Amino acid sequence: MIEVLKAGLLDTVQDSGRVGSQEFGVPFSGAMDNYSYALANSILGNPSDAAVIESTIVGPKLKFHADTSICITGAQMQPAINGNAVRNNIEISVKVNDILSFGKKEYGCRIYIAVAGGFQTKKVMNSRSMYKGITDDVKLKKGDILPIVGRHYVDSKMFSSIKVDKTHFYNESIEVTIGPEYEKLDTHLQELLVNQEFTISVNSNRMAYQFNETLHNSLEGIITSLVLPGTIQLTPSGQVIVLMRDCQITGGYPRILQLTEASINVLSQKFLGDMIRFKRIK
Repeated sequence: MIEVLKAGLLDTVQDSGRVGSQEFGVPFSGAMDNYSYALANSILGNPSDAAVIESTIVGPKLKFHADTSICITGAQMQPAINGNAVRNNIEISVKVNDILSFGKKEYGCRIYIAVAGGFQTKKVMNSRSMYKGITDDVKLKKGDILPIVGRHYVDSKMFSSIKVDKTHFYNESIEVTIGPEYEKLDTHLQELLVNQEFTISVNSNRMAYQFNETLHNSLEGIITSLVLPGTIQLTPSGQVIVLMRDCQITGGYPRILQLTEASINVLSQKFLGDMIRFKRIK
């Protein structure tokens, strides 16, 4: 098992998401940055849907009560085992009583901590992803005990060097396709969407990202309709909202654009004050 000695700003258990439960009004959830999530599990030889810890801005301090292997991907937050620096994107052997800690954020804003075999927390609706009203806990806290299966799960150790494209963390261009209500926008507003820079506001989280800039909106609301992670809505006040992994499944604001899966991953590593620009690809 692994013990949480100190929680970070927002530490949650996430997996590939709660797929197939949307008919009950349940969000997809799952890892915000699927690229980094999949990379961590791949390096350890885990199942593709194995649960990990997703941590935002400030990493946790964890104590290991069993020998195992871990992998850290995503943002760079100066990880260390017993005070000794370790690298991202490699398999790391840990032993009983080892302590994993993190330092100052250098780039990105979300890290992923995978363990051999995945975290074995309780499944709800076929997923271990934490979500308010669905799982018992919304986030990890000091004293939490997380069950694991131990080192024996790994079939073979990987020695290959994994090179991660840093543009995933520094890219300011967010690729989008048009949404169902895009053609209702006037030409000027369509041009503004792809020419203007948007600054991520403090009102951004796993449910949705918002921006400091607003646009003039003359569109009427729509009948409540299907929305997905990556759907970009325009509110009556001109607020641009990008729905993320924990978003609701329906909405009544015009759906003007849609992020690609890769763009959701890129945006997930942006934080307060970062600037982005939408790039329409079709």
